[in-house]
Amino acid sequence: VQLVESGGGSAQPGGSLTLSCAYSGFTWAYYSIGWFRQAPGQEREGVSSINTSDESTYYADSVKGRFTISRDSAKNTVYLQMHGLVPEGTGIYYCAGSIMYGSLSRWEYDSWGQGTQVTVSS
Repeated sequence: VQLVESGGGSAQPGGSLTLSCAYSGFTWAYYSIGWFRQAPGQEREGVSSINTSDESTYYADSVKGRFTISRDSAKNTVYLQMHGLVPEGTGIYYCAGSIMYGSLSRWEYDSWGQGTQVTVSS
């Protein structure tokens, strides 16, 4: 399994960024792709996930209404559109794969990308 993130960068508070996660090599018929964020000195926390079986989506309370996760099955790519960015959103964003549905727990994901840096500051 391979997951490759892209699209990170810098944004001002209130700004927007879109992250991409290109994935390949899954042998399961259905699985979840999740986005996680790790701020400096903090634990990795779940942000959002999407199920490939029915495209169900899940969000952490802190990002509901501001972030949107979506998938292009033809391109094997998952996107995370981030609007209304706040400084607390700074960190490395990872995408990951899991056989579990609807989970935002990092312990239930066993395939990880290398991460992409997002910095939100004025």
